[in-house]
Amino acid sequence: MSSFFYLAERLNPSMIYCGAAPAYCLENQTSIDTSLCEIDSWGVVDCTAAGCPPTSDYHEPCWNVYRSIVSSSFWTLMELFGEFPLVSQHSVGGQLLGTITAVFACAVFALPAGIFGSGFESEIAKRRQDKSCIMEGSESSGFVEVQSIHHDVVGDPSTLRGSLYNFLHLQTTTLSTLFEIFMNGFIVGTTVVFMMSTVTSSNALARLHGSFRLFQLIAVMLFSLEYILLMYSATENPKCRGRGGMVAYAQDFFRTVDLLSILPYWIMVILSPILPNKHIALLNFAEFCLILRLFRFEKYSQAFRTFDDVIRDNLDVLTVTGFSAVLLWILFSSILYLTERNNPDEEMANHYKTVPNAMWITLLNLSGECPLAYYSSVGKIIVGIIGLFATAIFGVPIGVLGAGFEEIVTSQNEDAPDGEAGVDSSSFESPSANSFQVACYEFVNGMGSKSAYYFEVSIYVLIGATVTIGVIQTIDGYGDAFSPVELIAVIVFTVEYVMRFVGVGADPEFANESHGILKRLKFVISFYSVVDLMAIVPYYVAAAMPGSWVDQHDEYFRMLRLLRLLKLDKYVPSITLIDDVIRLKRRVLVVSCFAAATLWILFAGLMYLAEHQDHSMGIDNLPLYGCYENCSMSVRYENMFTSIPLTGIHLTGDFPMIEYDGFGRIILFFVVIAAVGVVAIPSGVIASGFSEIVNSKHRSTDNNQGNNAGDDWFDIKYRQLEGCPAPHSAFGFTVDSWQYSVKAYLDGKVDEGTGKHYRTPFSKVGRAFFFVLIVTNVLAIILESVPEIDRSVGNEKGNFFDVFEAWSVFFFTIDYILRLFSARKSREALYSPWVYATTFFGIVDLLTVAPWYIQMLLSSMGRMNGDEAKVFRIFRIFRVLQLEDFLVAFSKLDNVYRASKDVLKATGLMAIIIWVGSSALFFLFEQNNPNFRECDDSVPVVGTEMHPGCYDFESTMECNEFYPGMCSQSAFINMPNAMFYVAVFLGGEWGVVDFTWQGKLVCMFLCIAGIALYSIPVGTLFDSFGAVVGLSEEEEDEETEK
Repeated sequence: MSSFFYLAERLNPSMIYCGAAPAYCLENQTSIDTSLCEIDSWGVVDCTAAGCPPTSDYHEPCWNVYRSIVSSSFWTLMELFGEFPLVSQHSVGGQLLGTITAVFACAVFALPAGIFGSGFESEIAKRRQDKSCIMEGSESSGFVEVQSIHHDVVGDPSTLRGSLYNFLHLQTTTLSTLFEIFMNGFIVGTTVVFMMSTVTSSNALARLHGSFRLFQLIAVMLFSLEYILLMYSATENPKCRGRGGMVAYAQDFFRTVDLLSILPYWIMVILSPILPNKHIALLNFAEFCLILRLFRFEKYSQAFRTFDDVIRDNLDVLTVTGFSAVLLWILFSSILYLTERNNPDEEMANHYKTVPNAMWITLLNLSGECPLAYYSSVGKIIVGIIGLFATAIFGVPIGVLGAGFEEIVTSQNEDAPDGEAGVDSSSFESPSANSFQVACYEFVNGMGSKSAYYFEVSIYVLIGATVTIGVIQTIDGYGDAFSPVELIAVIVFTVEYVMRFVGVGADPEFANESHGILKRLKFVISFYSVVDLMAIVPYYVAAAMPGSWVDQHDEYFRMLRLLRLLKLDKYVPSITLIDDVIRLKRRVLVVSCFAAATLWILFAGLMYLAEHQDHSMGIDNLPLYGCYENCSMSVRYENMFTSIPLTGIHLTGDFPMIEYDGFGRIILFFVVIAAVGVVAIPSGVIASGFSEIVNSKHRSTDNNQGNNAGDDWFDIKYRQLEGCPAPHSAFGFTVDSWQYSVKAYLDGKVDEGTGKHYRTPFSKVGRAFFFVLIVTNVLAIILESVPEIDRSVGNEKGNFFDVFEAWSVFFFTIDYILRLFSARKSREALYSPWVYATTFFGIVDLLTVAPWYIQMLLSSMGRMNGDEAKVFRIFRIFRVLQLEDFLVAFSKLDNVYRASKDVLKATGLMAIIIWVGSSALFFLFEQNNPNFRECDDSVPVVGTEMHPGCYDFESTMECNEFYPGMCSQSAFINMPNAMFYVAVFLGGEWGVVDFTWQGKLVCMFLCIAGIALYSIPVGTLFDSFGAVVGLSEEEEDEETEK
């Protein structure tokens, strides 16, 4: 990936970095315009035209961060960790590679961390089992909460205290239940009122602030009265009498919440005359404390009590990992302080000017984040090590808390699977359906004939084609591209819809309706019917009424065509499985989601309190929010509604914004910890539910195969050939002996007596030679990408790199030919040269030599320039895959993907639907967001009515019409660009955050759905990896025993 990113970005002027440029470059300007810089054929940047020429002391004051494979490796490593610090600067090719990285690489890079965590948790499980054996039969020494024993005593109804006790504590009457509902309504009301009272920009809400304060006062008085009556009536229970009993009851979780929610308000009332300057801040804090009563809903879910049990059960493990994390936090903070405090980049140096400052950024690094990127060479190495450590250190507590939480909650809330609904379509026959209806139904569902099967396949193809066309048509200049294909697709989808409508009588889904008209009416309003109609009707309306409202808003209605992806759910159930997952895991999800929602609201309130008056931390201009200069974090955290999506992003573990003051950093420290417990658990529960449901649907099929996890035709055939001799050559015994000799040289021999595998000295020398040759080839490719080295060697015919490459190709070609020749005697090739040529190793061997021959052929024909030749040379990096022959990795991953295919198929389709759908929404909502608009320096930021500024236009198109070619949008400019950003978002990385209010809603949806969505494939892959590797180890052990 580093090599491909190098190819895509080495000539990208947006990747030129001048943050560490010497002082003489900024003598006559505040910043360097990198668009004026030039990149020569060697990859060296010259910014003379931008006022920053090279000198004898500074040979390259500005440089491209992807100038070589070496420098590209750091940035690629960040993206493989899920971090995209340069997300808005990538070229189209870089965005394509970034999308591939975000979609696929996260799964591969999650495996090592998962393996480490699994091993750690296995050891924990053993210790826990030993501890349970020791404690078996012993009595628990845990305390009994006073709240739980109130049901043992019934109050005396003849006394006021007894009646209050029965009413408030036991709640035995309908009136007491209604009172509980009434108080819960006030709890929700105070939360909503607090959120609305933070909005100061709305005149309508500003006029209601007096009413809000009155509601909060009434609520505090009610809460205070309830607290007093609860404390008074609690003494009806003998265990709560006396000083000790009352103190114990007052320390109960719910009573503590009650007191903390009202006490600050009364303190504010008492101290407000004494502290007039702090009155507003104190009032805001007191009002925030009222929403602490959300914890009162804990009595229905017991979520936080479960967290307490998990922590106590795993206290020893969490202590060890927590202590290790703190040590590494301090260690790496100190190291980065030493390496970065004198960084020539002013921003980098400022964040590492002291160890406490360094600890803030290092905390984010250890949590898997890398908000800063322009490190020194040593700093890049340290950050790379931190990235590797972060997955292991912070992965273990996540696994421990998640597994412990689900274990306890599941044991306390056993979810009984609901019965399977619906009718078995394979055995259903409608008595009222005629033969024509049955024929239509079977044809559109691919049953009964080959033509029906091909029609169903054509629907798949057309769905994919029309979705792709819809994406392409958002690119400037391609608005009417592929219109004939779209017309054909609409006609085919119309025919399909009519046939489904006709065949409703034979559809088992509508079998409960006896009348044909009711069946068709039910079909028309069904989910898939609505999807079909929304995808095709706008096309006919726009064609029939040119210039109509539908035609004028064609851009929006074109996006409806993307809904056709939902039609695939008929064939590969994914979205429809969500309902099954929720029903299967509903109780566990209620508990975990309550905890997540409560902490989300509380942390959003705390971040609002911390940042809404923070004018010290400067940020870029936010014209959408009315801020054009001297903007600060107070703009982003203007009210609770703007705080909620930003806090949601942080709770997913991402920190695209780091410009926080001391109080904000302290809160976010706990957010980092809370994100571990809150975010991982619901997604883990959903992943578990998906795996259970999908695997249960395929279990009967899998059990009948009798094969290992991840087996395909190759593995099955390979086992069938065990003990079978190799076929004889058609050219006689001599060729047979040559093939056996070559096979022995390449792969070694097997001792017939002991069955052990060994190599001859000649084979060992050859294997060592090729190992060295592969490594040196990879090093040569990397070194050749360094501009200074490449320029010193030169491009003259017969230079070192060319000669070395020619000899390398010679040896690799001989090796490839020998493997083809000996494949008839190789069981690993199933005794077939063709099978070898089409396996992983055969394809890799061919890729190591074919590009060189193609390059020589094109060069001899005069059709090869320098840049094209570099592309072919970079393809030699595939030789690193030949190390697979020495250390098996990718061939196992192939088995892992096959073992996970059922779950991946369902979750993969769901991922595509959410990815494409969210991309379309972001494109529609954000394509003209002025926060992402850039204009030429000659265009004023804000102008007048006669000469409007950059941010005065409703759209970037209008801006360009007034200032031709001077306005551009940096994000969400078309669907491919939006899909790149959303792929990054779904991986948990938010490169941009200043959305419109519609975009914020989509953002919050992705914060919730995206994490769960991406955790399922990764979790599935890890489980399958364990199964595949475990089977391999068992097979190796069996062979060793033999």
